[in-house]
Amino acid sequence: MSALGSRSNPLRVAIVGSGPSGFYAAEALFKAEHAITVDMIERLPAPFGLVRSGVAPDHPKLKQPIQVYEKIAQTEGFNFIGNVTVGRDVSVAELRATHHVVLFTCGAETDRKLGVSGEGLPGSHTATEFVGWYNGHPDYRDRVFDLRQEAAVVIGQGNVAADVARMLGKSAAELATTDIAEHALEALAASRVREIHLIGRRGPAQAKFTNKELRELGELTNCAVIVNPAELQLNSESAAELADKNNYTAARNAEIFHGWAQSQASAKPRRIAFHFLASPVELKGEGRLQRLVLEKNRLEGPSFAQTAKGTGERFELPCGLLFRSIGYQGIPIPGVPFDARRGIFPNDKGSITDAPGLYAAGWIKRGPTGIIGTNRADAVATVATVLSDLEKFTPATKPGAAGLLPLLARRGLKVVGYSDWQQIDAQEVQRGEPKGKPREKFTRVAEMLTALQ
Repeated sequence: MSALGSRSNPLRVAIVGSGPSGFYAAEALFKAEHAITVDMIERLPAPFGLVRSGVAPDHPKLKQPIQVYEKIAQTEGFNFIGNVTVGRDVSVAELRATHHVVLFTCGAETDRKLGVSGEGLPGSHTATEFVGWYNGHPDYRDRVFDLRQEAAVVIGQGNVAADVARMLGKSAAELATTDIAEHALEALAASRVREIHLIGRRGPAQAKFTNKELRELGELTNCAVIVNPAELQLNSESAAELADKNNYTAARNAEIFHGWAQSQASAKPRRIAFHFLASPVELKGEGRLQRLVLEKNRLEGPSFAQTAKGTGERFELPCGLLFRSIGYQGIPIPGVPFDARRGIFPNDKGSITDAPGLYAAGWIKRGPTGIIGTNRADAVATVATVLSDLEKFTPATKPGAAGLLPLLARRGLKVVGYSDWQQIDAQEVQRGEPKGKPREKFTRVAEMLTALQ
């Protein structure tokens, strides 16, 4: 029998998920000194994960990695198998029968909850829902957000929270030439939201915005920024954090906050207000969200390990909309070990615990940390683990896509290949041209499949 990884017996790898981690893992596999085929399985007909459906429409430069992924997809031995859900349309056991390795790069697909009373009231949403809605993700196409409300709250102080606030604060004219979904542009154009509150449970020194995303909030045409100078006072531990030369981003953020606090807010129709050291404790309302109860916090612990502790002092904010952006976690897939507390597939350097032949990369491996580029090094590390384990795999020849595709066909599934996606992509671009947009996305799976007919 030929050695595994030879031309006559290539290593067959199924990658589950087609976001950055999946493509970077494919790239690393193809750079290995082995014969390897990659079958990338994606539940939607469209690839690229959060680069397509998570990056804000007004940040086109952050979507440029797609150009790299398109080149990877042209590599000999690469197959895109779209519109197929692992765990529903095909089992992990079936993938293990057709492939030597199953590598999960399916990200963190759900939001963490606040865990407070009233969280389920109408008007209370996850940031993921809103981001997916304005980006045209089919899962969120039919979500409804009551933009007739004057006050909205965003819980969290990271880049996703900034995206949500910025999209609520921007004018329709500022969004009209982006790839925002048409249904979202129409709804946001009619929005009555005037106040947007960004809530952080810790202080300004611990806010997780990157400098560019934070600074952008002060550059909106129709939206002023409000920061209370009293809330920028720091304890000694926070001051020490900002003094650390390796903590440049936080120090620059603090400068931006101070600049806003010292300048008089311009007379604009909307405003974004920052609140620090406050945690939500209850959502209130008669039939729908009307008020948010917050508890003031103090920080405890050493620098870079401070935690927020409630003081018992409470106050209320009137609001009709709330978006929580406090982190994400993965969801289980039948046949794969799952750490429910951390929301990841438990692993050692990417090798999933007690599951030989199963691997993970990206957020489902390490949790929701880092930016798009962070996933490259993470994927490369997992692929190194895969290759170091090569001698442990059964040397038997496996069929890969040649075994999987007939199985899916027998189940009546419409598999979308990469050339099919290119057709969908071309039509989206064509649909956007008359509107001066880079593309007008199809926002339903049925629309994408119809486009192929």
